[in-house]
Amino acid sequence: MQNDGITMTYSAIVRDKDNKKIVRVSFERIGTLGKEIAEGLIPECIITNQKGFSAEEVKGLEEYLKANYEDIMDKAKIISNPLKWL
Repeated sequence: MQNDGITMTYSAIVRDKDNKKIVRVSFERIGTLGKEIAEGLIPECIITNQKGFSAEEVKGLEEYLKANYEDIMDKAKIISNPLKWL
């Protein structure tokens, strides 16, 4: 995702400390004071850490995660399996 100067990146599917499958998602942009970042988790679709985003923007990013949950998971599955890289 790249929209309004925001770039989204995501991890492969990993396991958290409770052995639950998760995907880490980051949203980044360059703001007036430098790099702004928001980090979230799927499947919870929540932003867990942020710097430079307003509360309204964080809510919008969480809505984006909910609306695009399946697509992000599908893409994370591909990078989780190196055999699909070929």
